[in-house]
Amino acid sequence: MNLLIKNIKQLVAVRSDGKPYKSGTEMRNLGIIEHATVLIQKGLFSWIGPSAEFSQAVDDDIDVIDASDFVALPGFVDSHTHTVFAGSRENEFAMRTEGKTYQEIAEAGGGILSTVRATRVASKKELKKLARHHLDAMLRQGTTTVEIKSGYGLNEDAEIKILHTINELAEESLMDIVPTFLGAHAIPHEFKGNPDDYVDLICKRMLPYIAKHKMAKFCDAFCEQEYFSVEQCRKIFETAKLLGFGIKIHADQLSQIGASKLAIEVGAISADHLEQIDDAGISALKHSEIIATVLPCVSFFLHCGYPPARKIIDAGIPLAIASNFNPGSCMSYSMPLMMTIACTQMSLTPEEAICATTINGAAALGLSSILGSIEVGKQADIILYNVPDYRYLIYHFGTNHVAKVIKHGTYLEF
Repeated sequence: MNLLIKNIKQLVAVRSDGKPYKSGTEMRNLGIIEHATVLIQKGLFSWIGPSAEFSQAVDDDIDVIDASDFVALPGFVDSHTHTVFAGSRENEFAMRTEGKTYQEIAEAGGGILSTVRATRVASKKELKKLARHHLDAMLRQGTTTVEIKSGYGLNEDAEIKILHTINELAEESLMDIVPTFLGAHAIPHEFKGNPDDYVDLICKRMLPYIAKHKMAKFCDAFCEQEYFSVEQCRKIFETAKLLGFGIKIHADQLSQIGASKLAIEVGAISADHLEQIDDAGISALKHSEIIATVLPCVSFFLHCGYPPARKIIDAGIPLAIASNFNPGSCMSYSMPLMMTIACTQMSLTPEEAICATTINGAAALGLSSILGSIEVGKQADIILYNVPDYRYLIYHFGTNHVAKVIKHGTYLEF
């Protein structure tokens, strides 16, 4: 579709030349254009600037949107989700309100393994139907690119089933969907007391098969006490790198065991969670190219400490914000809500939060050269919001302000 969006009240371009924003100074420079016009041709941005300067002749068959009532932002990039799963865990939510901890719930049969049980018995058709519902809702709320992890199968057949589901959704959806293999999400009950054997299964059977069939771009692991040790994760990541996977890591969520430092050692593209990262870990990340990805809704939903996002930004480390949408610790995929929590609870400015959910989210998936900002030559993912100012989107939380969604130059009707 060729599309002209004219008279945009306020355009938040987040111009970056394809690079993540690192310092707070960079993240607060949104490249705002008042009264802007955007021309989209063949799915890409071909002209961006003040409406008064637009003088190109436009073909009669081009679609035109008058956006004089709207504020425009890049489509959100949600770089950490677990969107393919079956079942729900509202009972655990109730247990938490009674004071039960994450570990106590897991010991009672809840947690990740309860979702594993439901997901193993669900058919691929059922998983696709459930996930498609969530993906449609994400699009309506302005998310145009999403990473989806496996990890609720924890055996060969179920992990492959989940990855097949993710890849089919990627082929069928207008969204950009990035698949990640998270076989090391928890130790399955079949290997209780024998986690090294499960790690061997991942390295010797799962990863080679997934690589051969090109079913995932990244390999992830939950590096944490009672889950997978630094040594076990190192073995998984070294195998994955030899097979051509990029590396992402669940790091420093519940305790500090050296996961963020392992991320640097193995050359991960992102280290995610970081609730328990210490000053030494921040200092180490500062001298790497890793994107620090924080998940505000996890701390909000589980009522636990927030990651030190302000320290991370002030150290000059590129920060991304993602939802971590999953049935146990964040049943929300609203990126504006994630930004509100980040601003109110983690001391980010609205500008920093916008950068963290767009260009830096794209960088956490290796996609910042093609999306995550509104720049000539980039993929035309742009959202129009019915708000008076870009900050209003974060200030007036708990409602959907999206007026129009344009994905890869295509105007979507809902």
